[in-house]
Formats: sequence, structure tokens, C-alpha cells
Amino acid sequence: MTGAAALRALHHGRAPGDPLVLPGPWDAAAARAFAAAGFPALATPSAGVAASLGYRDGETPADEMFAAVARITRAVDVPVTADVEDGYGLAPGELVERLLEAGAVGCNLEDSDRATGGLKDPERHADWLAEVRAAAGDSLVINARVDVFVRGDATKRGDATATGDASGRGGAGADPERLAEEAIARGRRYAAAGADCVYPIAAPPPLLPRLAADLGTPLNALAKPDGPSPRELGELGATRITFGPGLFRQALAAVEDIAERLRQA
Repeated sequence: MTGAAALRALHHGRAPGDPLVLPGPWDAAAARAFAAAGFPALATPSAGVAASLGYRDGETPADEMFAAVARITRAVDVPVTADVEDGYGLAPGELVERLLEAGAVGCNLEDSDRATGGLKDPERHADWLAEVRAAAGDSLVINARVDVFVRGDATKRGDATATGDASGRGGAGADPERLAEEAIARGRRYAAAGADCVYPIAAPPPLLPRLAADLGTPLNALAKPDGPSPRELGELGATRITFGPGLFRQALAAVEDIAERLRQA
């Protein structure tokens, strides 16, 4: 079984409360630690990798991101899926080629428009995802990230007036029910275009049962330190759990604590 087939299989046949938990390594050392702990696959976080390379989230040059992913995949024997943001403006064929060269067997692709701060047109984005799927065949597990819960009222406009970010803070004044409807509509388009999994990032946990039922695909949920546990998210309908930059931030907090204790020694 190929790495992509193994990762894809991990998304199916899961019991409620037993989601696929994918820790997010930001470098090779972290990846080895997570793999040694027994996790069957890993999911790189763009923000964590960016910070480890000295960049803000969304500002990592594509060459450096793919090089970082390659270092991680070389360090472990488990499948690795990579967050490559909005694809860095690469044509679908080139994006797939670079992911495979880096050793990734899956990818996150978001529908945020980094240029405007809003959301991409869902039809055009679905067409683009279909081209990625055609170029990849079965060699990549595509996780389609839906950003309506972090872009708020820019959902319909696709402009730069959105508030919220990938840390889980939704748009100010946004109606969660309306956003759920938009997330479902977008997610269905992306699944029809070939996405294996849909990731409505930062969706409020109470909405997960509805999202899981209406999307009809494996559902990725974001776990946060102050939120439900991965098991609880699985009981709500999530198939797959990722952490964004959360694990990196916890590790960085530990380093900062060490630094402060050394300073005071």
C-alpha cells in the first residue's frame, strides 16, 4: 500500500470518538518525536513551519516551505501531509510535482485569497481543486480547507474586509448558522471536485454534527488547548483532528520558560 493509500485508509471506518489524530511537526526533530510516540501519520502546519524558519504565517517562500516538508518526510517512516496554504500561485501540475518531490502524500489547500484577505470564489476554487486532483491521481490525499469561520462576513464578497484568522477567531458579528450553510455548500463543491476530506477550520464544536452529516465526507476539526479533546471532537463527528500551530506554540512556551529560568539562575 502506498503512503497516500495508507493515509487515505486511515480516514475511513473510524468509530465515533476515535478520530485520526495528526500531530503537526514544524521540523524533523518534532516529526521524529511524534512518530516515535506511535502516531500513524503527521500533518505539517504552515504557521508552525513558518515560525521555525523565521517567517510570519503566510510569508514563507514556497521553496523554503517545500524544503522544510522534505526534511520532515525524510526523518520519519509514517505518511506526512503538508499544509501548503493556497498553493503559492503554482499551476496544479507543478504544485503536485513539488509536493511529491518533497515526499508528501497529502496536502491542505485553503480557499482563502491571501492577496485580498477574503475568500476565493467557490466555483473557481473547486475547478482548481479538480485540476490538482487530475494531476495527482491517487497519489495525494487532498484536505480542502474551508475558511468561512475565520473570514466571517467576507464569505460572500471575497474582499479584504474580513476579520478573524486561522487561530480560530471568527469574523466579528458573523452568524454561525449562516457560516455553517456556506461551509457546507463550499465543502460539497470541493468534495465533488475530488477532495478526500473537508476542513472547516475553527468551526464551533456544536456545529460539527451538522457539518459531518451534511458534508458527506471525512471531516477535519481543529483542536485547541482550551477546547474539546480530540476524542470529544470525534464524538461530535470529526474524522480527523489537527492542531494548526498549537503544538508549536506549546513547545515555544516551554522554551521561553527555560530561557526565563536560565536568565534568573
